[in-house]
Amino acid sequence: MKHEFPILLVEDNPVSRKVVEKILVKAGHDVTTAETGREALALFKKKFFPIVLTDWMMPEVDGLELCRIIRNTSSEGYVYIILLTARDSKDDIVTGLKAGADDYLNKPISPPELIARLNTGLRVLELEKSLKAANEEIRALSITDPLTGCLNRGYMNEHLPEEIKRSKRYNRALVLIMCDIDHFKRVNDTYGHQAGDLVLTEFAKQIRETLREDIDWVVRYGGEEFLVVLPETEFRGGCSMAERLRTTISLPELKVRGNKIRVTASFGVIGFDPIGADDKITMDDMIARADEYLYQAKAEGRNRVCAGRL
Repeated sequence: MKHEFPILLVEDNPVSRKVVEKILVKAGHDVTTAETGREALALFKKKFFPIVLTDWMMPEVDGLELCRIIRNTSSEGYVYIILLTARDSKDDIVTGLKAGADDYLNKPISPPELIARLNTGLRVLELEKSLKAANEEIRALSITDPLTGCLNRGYMNEHLPEEIKRSKRYNRALVLIMCDIDHFKRVNDTYGHQAGDLVLTEFAKQIRETLREDIDWVVRYGGEEFLVVLPETEFRGGCSMAERLRTTISLPELKVRGNKIRVTASFGVIGFDPIGADDKITMDDMIARADEYLYQAKAEGRNRVCAGRL
């Protein structure tokens, strides 16, 4: 069975290198070898190795220097380093650990001891992987609306000002679309709040599926109101997107407890072209203007798009 953490083995002695490589490969590890510390660093720049086994005594860049460089290099995860050495005094061991090694293994290498110490490193890396996944899940929950799966206002407050700054810096157009489900209170009053939640969830899903992946984003702004952010989008393209959303949302019927519910939405679009625009325009300015056009769409009969430029 192949292990998921690749190993970089650094050993200048060809016989020792081959012996250790054979032990590791037999145990199911993916092993890349290097003859020198300098070669190891070149390989490390091209590919991330979460486990490094390195000889101490090597020309040019020895094992201690290799440890120090790896510890001072930004990488995508933790690197578990085991020093291979004939030195076994306490002072030598302390020196190796201070340089950044996690463990050491005395030469000549004992295969069972090598695998046992390696398994300790694997447990550390598995724990780090689990912790990273848990942190990513917590972060995702902290920026996501739990009902609709859209981003929340906390995310908006952090990232929308950055989108506006980026638009100004690189002279790229930006469009905001404020959208609101028409007569949503009537849905809740007639069919109940569970039906209302279903409508919100489906509404958000249809918006997300229409937007460009990894470019556009949508926030549940509040209640039945959503804000769509379209980076690098000209005003005309933003209006076309709003009309596409309006049409898409008004087509399907939702079945709730035997009832067919068809909803529509109104849209307010604001386009920002940084060339010639007021440099002091803020996130609040843009949202307020999008909101004005949304309420204009409501006043003109709903299920329509009203738009303007800053």
